[in-house]
Amino acid sequence: MYAVIRTGGKQYRVAPGDVIRVESQATGTDGNIEFNDVLAVSGEAGQIGKPQSGARVVGQVMEQGRADKILVFHFKRKKQYKKLRGHRQAFTAVRITEVAFDGQSFKAPELAKKEPKPKKVAAAAEAHAEVKAKGAAKKKTAKKAAAKKAAPKKKK
Repeated sequence: MYAVIRTGGKQYRVAPGDVIRVESQATGTDGNIEFNDVLAVSGEAGQIGKPQSGARVVGQVMEQGRADKILVFHFKRKKQYKKLRGHRQAFTAVRITEVAFDGQSFKAPELAKKEPKPKKVAAAAEAHAEVKAKGAAKKKTAKKAAAKKAAPKKKK
């Protein structure tokens, strides 16, 4: 099951569970976006048809940010004309959660909650304590100070 939607002047082929980067969108209060401009929907057994007015695609906002900088360089030869500008496009990453039309609804599986990893600082402190305990158990041997070398005498 997939759908073709139009947003931000571009068209995207989406299926439940896909993550797409679209032009920056205003999000709802619960972090969901609904795309009503559905151009085509695939049905069962690979049939593609134009959707009725009730077709909709729902997505959940995963992140918002700005893309990498691109440089726009204008140049005219033999005229000493150069102009350099940079641009970063704002985006919204959306995970498609549901595609619905004709009374059918196809939903994406729920994302598993990630457990936070234990901090490295705590693990390093435990390892350091273990090493210290082992070192205390061994006998410490005193090191002898190295003998200083006598400075060579200067000849007259």
